[in-house]
Amino acid sequence: MTALALAGVCKSFGARTVLAQIDLDVASGEVLAVLGSSGSGKTTLLRLICGFERSGGGTIRLGDDLVSGAGVHVPPERRRVGYVAQDGALFPHLSVAGNIAFGLSRRERRRRHRVAELLELVGLPAAYADRPPQELSGGEQQRVSLARALAPQPGLVLLDEPFSSLDAGLRVETREAVAAALRRTGATAVLVTHDQSEALSMGDAVAVLRGGVLVQVAEPETLYRRPVDIALARFLGAAVALPGEATGGSVRCALGTFPLVAPVGDGTVEVLIRPEQIRLMAPGEGHPATVEAVTFYGHDCSVALRAAGLPGSLKALVPGYASPLSGASVGLRVEGPVAAYPVVRGS
Repeated sequence: MTALALAGVCKSFGARTVLAQIDLDVASGEVLAVLGSSGSGKTTLLRLICGFERSGGGTIRLGDDLVSGAGVHVPPERRRVGYVAQDGALFPHLSVAGNIAFGLSRRERRRRHRVAELLELVGLPAAYADRPPQELSGGEQQRVSLARALAPQPGLVLLDEPFSSLDAGLRVETREAVAAALRRTGATAVLVTHDQSEALSMGDAVAVLRGGVLVQVAEPETLYRRPVDIALARFLGAAVALPGEATGGSVRCALGTFPLVAPVGDGTVEVLIRPEQIRLMAPGEGHPATVEAVTFYGHDCSVALRAAGLPGSLKALVPGYASPLSGASVGLRVEGPVAAYPVVRGS
């Protein structure tokens, strides 16, 4: 069953088009991550779904109900949509329990309906119920915000960059707790983010916005391995792009001949290789190269390489324990299929 459906949705502010002809379907129980850089239109899209903004065209349906269309704009409070803001937006004068129960009826608020259940769901102790939210960490506050959004059992939960204000370690921990809570409730959710790893790890599907246009919607692995163009490939993560020639189901470039993840037709192409596909070998094995620099992260390291026959440098991602020395001679081997994109002459 489709929980959310957008058809031809657009939005402009004055002469500036922010969203253009957005078509999206989110299945019941699915988490859709909307990924885009600043100014891509992702927050505006969320505000249209929530009803905070009126769309400039197209339709928005929540289940079978039309909530936005020609002459129709159902206000936010009647859409049965839960909303988790960037900073949690908890009420400082209410306890944790008061915040969680805020959207419930007066009778349910008095009974603290589902408060203990929801605290457990988001991984917080029941003893937190009587605490003021300012005594909680940023990550704990975001979990309370999610519990508040889930309390009225909405048909859809919207999350607006909910982890962006947290430090790196807390961000991962909170992200995992929120993802687990959404899975346990079977909630349908739309997460807006500019963080690629967040979108790929949390979304059942990922929709990428670029300049107000929806450029690709796919499962995370498909999106990462087969982005629609080189620009999107680079946005999703580090990428090595090399000129090549495609023939049948393979492509030849300076580093060798490799199978393609998808056919592109014969001819001149740009070959996309991810840094984690490049393996370092002993000198004399594979393609000869020299290590120019190493950036060590602990669990892994980024290695800048000067490969024979290539005008510039390229990067490999290798485990931290296998970190090479700068200046060392190595061999390169590319593992797995690669993506390729036709080169249009004269463009």
